[in-house]
Formats: sequence, C-alpha cells, structure tokens
Amino acid sequence: MNEEQVLRAVEHKMLSVVNSDVEVLRDASRHILESGGKRMRPRLALLAYESVGGQNPEEVISVAAAIEMVHTATLVHDDINDHGMIRRGRKTINSIWGRTFALLTGDFLFTKVYELMAPYKDLNVIFAQMTVDLVEGETLQAHAAKSGSLDRETYTRIIAKKTASLFAGAAKMGAILGGGSPDQIEALEQYGFSVGLAFQIIDDILDLIADSATLGKTAGIDLTQGKGFAVAAAGGNGSTPVGVAEAEPGSDLKRKLLAGNYIEEGRNNARQLVSLAELRLSALPESPSREALRELAQLAVERER
Repeated sequence: MNEEQVLRAVEHKMLSVVNSDVEVLRDASRHILESGGKRMRPRLALLAYESVGGQNPEEVISVAAAIEMVHTATLVHDDINDHGMIRRGRKTINSIWGRTFALLTGDFLFTKVYELMAPYKDLNVIFAQMTVDLVEGETLQAHAAKSGSLDRETYTRIIAKKTASLFAGAAKMGAILGGGSPDQIEALEQYGFSVGLAFQIIDDILDLIADSATLGKTAGIDLTQGKGFAVAAAGGNGSTPVGVAEAEPGSDLKRKLLAGNYIEEGRNNARQLVSLAELRLSALPESPSREALRELAQLAVERER
C-alpha cells in the first residue's frame, strides 16, 4: 500500500467506526469526518512507521485513525466554545444540529477511540498521556484568555500540550509499531513535538491575517477571545482580556498586531522549530519516508490555510 492508499484506509476506518443506529451521532460524525482536513497527524504516524523500517502499514491504520478522531473531536468542541460557524469549508456541527448534539458528537468521537485502540495494549499509556496533555492545554488556554494572563511563557506551555503532544505522540507510536530503535523513537518524538509547535504558531498567525474562505473555518476567533501567538507576544503578564468589540477587523488592537513585527517573529520562530525538527531526522536511514517527513515539516510552516 502506498501513502494515499493507507490514508484512504484511515478514512474508511474512521467512517466505519462511527456507524451508529443513533442517526444524529452517525450523521454529525460523518459530516465532520467527510469534510477532509490536512490529516497531518495520521500522515506523521504512517511516515514515522515506514521511516524506521515498518513493512506492513495496515499495522498503523487504527492508531492513525484514533489520533485523527481525537483531533477532530477537539475541533467539534472548539466550535461550540468559539461559536464557530465554518469548519473545513462546511457548516459546523453546532450550526446545523445545535450545541447539545455537537457536544455529544464530540464525546462520541472521543469514546470511539477506545474501540480503535483496544488491541494496542501498552500504546494506550502513550495515547492516554497525549490526550491528557491536550485537555490540559485547552484548559490552560481558556483560563489565560479569560483572565488576560496570556504571555509568551504561558502560550508556549499551552501549544506544547494542546497541539505538539498529538504530533509527538503520533510520531512516537508510529515509530514503535515500525520497530524503531530507542534512539529513532526518541528522535521522531522530538521531531513531532517541534513540528507541532511550529504548526500551531502558523495556525494562530493565519487566524489573524487570513479570511474565513481561505482558512475553511471561521477566522479571527483567537483575537476576539484574547488568545494566539500575536496576542501573547503583544500582551505580556497581566494584559487586559480582549473583548469582542475591541477585536473587530480594523480595530486598534488588530492594527497594532499587524503593524508590529509579531507576525514575522512568529514565522521565524516556526521556521527555527522546523529546522530543529529536520535535524532530528538524521537519526533515520535515508529513505523516501524520511524525505516525506522533511516535506511534512516544511508544509507546517509554508501553508496558507
């Protein structure tokens, strides 16, 4: 199986596991899963598996699907919290079915992960820690935004937990399943962590400078809620929580963020993280999968959506 075939198998696995005789759960789950996405995390798990010598990609399909479903569940819950109306170019679940059913759909996606991960025994310890980190990161972000305490240090801690943890976990589990050496597993975990940090920084920048049509999701949410890289860089300790009116397009705050060097600073930080990630790949033998990992890292910072 080539990469595209494996990713199609991951898609099929996700859609099959959310089949339910409760129609709203089935339909809402399929709605968000069928909307596509970058599938960065399952690709990372697959490439890590192959880069250490894994020969049977079917071994990683369920893990890759589980990682993507956890990520998708968080997006469903984020859209509830943020009142997001567009996700991956489609109406959000909460805008179609309402907040209650969106919440339950997110819960359903989370719990279906148990079914996918059941055969993988010790990998569930890694998976559990990864998802704990994710929820802790989301909680830290909500608290910092509400209290107006989002500074650079807090921001780095947030994105390490809420985003980089999944990237690192995907790479680590793929490497373990592929039979990687301890050094290779550690190198790929660190690679994933650095790429995850870079990915989130760019995501936050795009939320500030791009429009909803380009992003395929509701833009400007971070600024209205006092979160994201630019707010952290400009705010510092004890900053005033950002209000919705204050963050409207054309507001003084947005003009300040766009006029300063915060955007370029963020891009430079992301590029440095990707350079660090690429150095980690030297622990792997040369292969098409290693080159694909390098390209994946570059995609994290060069994308426009």
